[in-house]
Amino acid sequence: MSVPVTSYSEDQAEAFDRLAEVFRSAGVDIEESVTTPRTEGQSGAVAVIGKAGSGKTMLLARLAEALTDAGVDTVSGDYEGRRRKDRRTLAILAPTNKAASVLRTRGVAATTIHRILYTPIYDPEYEKIAEWLVGNAERPEIEGLTDAALDRAENFFKQARSVPGALAAAGLKGSDFILGWKRREDPLDIGFVDEASMLDERQFEDLQEIFPTLVLFGDTAQLAPVNQSGSMVFDGLPEPRKLSLSRIHRQELDNPILDLAHALGDDDLSFERFERMVQDAARADDRVLVDERVDAGMMARSPVLVWRNVTRIRLIHAFRTAYEAPPDALLPGEPLICDGIELPLKHRKKRLDLEARGLIKGAQVVYLGPGRKTGFSRLHVFGAPDPQVSAASIVKIEMPDADEPFIPFAANMGATFLHGAAVTIHKAQGSQWPEVQVFSPDLYAASRAGRTEAGIALWKRLAYVAITRAEERLHWVTRYRLARPSEPLTTADLAVPAAPLSLTAEETS
Repeated sequence: MSVPVTSYSEDQAEAFDRLAEVFRSAGVDIEESVTTPRTEGQSGAVAVIGKAGSGKTMLLARLAEALTDAGVDTVSGDYEGRRRKDRRTLAILAPTNKAASVLRTRGVAATTIHRILYTPIYDPEYEKIAEWLVGNAERPEIEGLTDAALDRAENFFKQARSVPGALAAAGLKGSDFILGWKRREDPLDIGFVDEASMLDERQFEDLQEIFPTLVLFGDTAQLAPVNQSGSMVFDGLPEPRKLSLSRIHRQELDNPILDLAHALGDDDLSFERFERMVQDAARADDRVLVDERVDAGMMARSPVLVWRNVTRIRLIHAFRTAYEAPPDALLPGEPLICDGIELPLKHRKKRLDLEARGLIKGAQVVYLGPGRKTGFSRLHVFGAPDPQVSAASIVKIEMPDADEPFIPFAANMGATFLHGAAVTIHKAQGSQWPEVQVFSPDLYAASRAGRTEAGIALWKRLAYVAITRAEERLHWVTRYRLARPSEPLTTADLAVPAAPLSLTAEETS
């Protein structure tokens, strides 16, 4: 085992040992680094529960490392090779592309739940290249591709280990390689789910059909999915299948943001006293700032977090006014949030194609400009492995005191978007940004409303989720004011040099 138990805290070591026993019963011994054929009847879900900074992600990464050392193959969103009879598999999942990308930046090969529920149908000729790159076949001869193109693919793959990137280096688009998508038919073995507090019952059931062994990593202090009465899927597991992490590792780094987050566990804490704690933290550490105005420039890449929709809409309107955005068009650089796919049932393949490219509900996107066809938009999808796409779009901009949203342009059907300069704290769950603005007046309103969720004051849950979205710096905004931007919107920071812009199947037809 590559990671000694002595590097863990006591609660992490206990969780590691108990999960090792779960894996052993499923035919994977991570202590001896050996696997045996999968046996039936060993299914079950286990939850690892802990607050922010308790070491859940570290434990997930070390367990994945140990499973890899034991010979278990990790199935990622990059490319899934042909299944072997003796193959044991692991998939590391997150509910959104942004949450998966947070794990990938920490060296964990994560993908989205959707990418595992549905599998791609590959072009058989170009799949030969992928099988060669991953070591399952000899170098192929492909009509229309030169040896030089295959050499470029091979050199790229040796550096980046990305099949789509290697194919792009050879001059192929994603739509050349992937012809469509289908519901997964064959089960996998072991699944890890990060941000499991965001799972709803339907997703949980779908995952249990695919993974005989499922490990959920979640935080009971976060917000439960809407329409689940404040409960999370792991709440219903038997107590022996819940492993708790209580020691706060990151707090040892004297992180004022985590100090504030964990202070919210005090049952007697009032909003007013908590806000004084934020102000005290700001005086002592520049990682916490108290601002009287929302920063419009920061909203372009990191949305301001609010509780109420009315606040969100007013801040978006103020953002667009500050940038002098025209009322009938979007400016390149404006942020958007995917609100779902509007397609009739007969267009299921197109829906799967859009979702596979990262355009699932909650995806964070930046508008780059109009596409080649009317109603299409060029977009940068944060967290997607191939982030720049062109897709049929329906953009809705909600206006203050208006019943219907304003639609600057729209395709007949496709991906729908709301403006993303401000988002509700519920929608921000699972995402993180280097700097985050939290709109304090909304949390005050939640505290005055006196609402609770699963026995905890709603404002505390909202505050906990909001401030733990900040990786490096927290901005606590206290007034209904907006600071004008110091420079115009730009897309220069979103340049992706490796591959040409991917088109959806609809645009290439």
